[in-house]
Amino acid sequence: MSTSPLRPYAAPFLLRNGHLQTFLASCELRARGPNPMLEAARGVVLEAGDGVRLLGSQSPQRTAAPKGLAVMLHGWEGSIDSTYMRCTGRALFRRGYDVFRLNFRDHGRSHHLNPGIFYAARLPEIFEAVRAAARFAIALPVFLIGFSLGANFALRVALRCAQNPIPGLKHVVAISPVLDPEESTSRADRHPVIRRYFMKKWRRSLGIKEALFPGLYDFGPLLELKTIQATTEALLKRYSDYPSARDYFRAYTLTGDALSGLPLPTTLLAAADDPIIPVHDFRGLRLPPSTHVVVCPHGGHNGFLEGIRLCSRYEQDLPDLFDRILAAPSGSS
Repeated sequence: MSTSPLRPYAAPFLLRNGHLQTFLASCELRARGPNPMLEAARGVVLEAGDGVRLLGSQSPQRTAAPKGLAVMLHGWEGSIDSTYMRCTGRALFRRGYDVFRLNFRDHGRSHHLNPGIFYAARLPEIFEAVRAAARFAIALPVFLIGFSLGANFALRVALRCAQNPIPGLKHVVAISPVLDPEESTSRADRHPVIRRYFMKKWRRSLGIKEALFPGLYDFGPLLELKTIQATTEALLKRYSDYPSARDYFRAYTLTGDALSGLPLPTTLLAAADDPIIPVHDFRGLRLPPSTHVVVCPHGGHNGFLEGIRLCSRYEQDLPDLFDRILAAPSGSS
């Protein structure tokens, strides 16, 4: 039996604007109210190979046996405390799932853990961190959820499982995944509000890193640059071995047949009005039968909001999907 993917999403009339959905997705008001996942949370530092340490947060069920473990990956310049991470984690926790939220290197309060700076091509450490987090499941099913750049990481983790499986990993969900990072960077730069939002957060992050490791970094000239593309190029030229930004972006591009070897059941959720991720990236994908792509007319970037509380549709749909997977006969997806 093939498990159905997420339900079709029809945006309310007033939310049929991709930019509005994108901005509201990060609105702090969405996360108001009690959050038992946060009440159960404890910080965990994971060993991610080659001396790398990554910071995460584990929220185990406290009153009943968990159904499984949901491992969550945030987007670029987000963190385990991003609104969509807290809201989605809360929904999963309330439905009986343990939740593990992972910070990437130099995201959240983790800049001090590693001298090297974050690059989106650093897949090995994310893979090892997800593997380490999955051990908290203790023989229970594991589900991997990523948002934006975190969705790109989740898809690459899944691809690596073809040669190095993660025990218990049942299903991967990629929400608003970055597939063509060069194009997504260009689109973010073309929108002044989105560009300023990311540049402000990135400059702050680089400033923290420089203050912690003053002998390694001097980001002064970089902090004066105005675009994500220009800052990326300058950072790579000075602090990486990549010959160009194009070579760097290619290292984590997932267009065309890049996902054709996915060994795990996977669901991709995207919106045609996403201001950062072009919808044509999804139409050109070549995928295995166990991978579903759901493209909605509206939803923005990480949005898909509805109701007076601006809950995201996937906050309900993900627990439903995982419950169906667990209820399916053994061997089905």
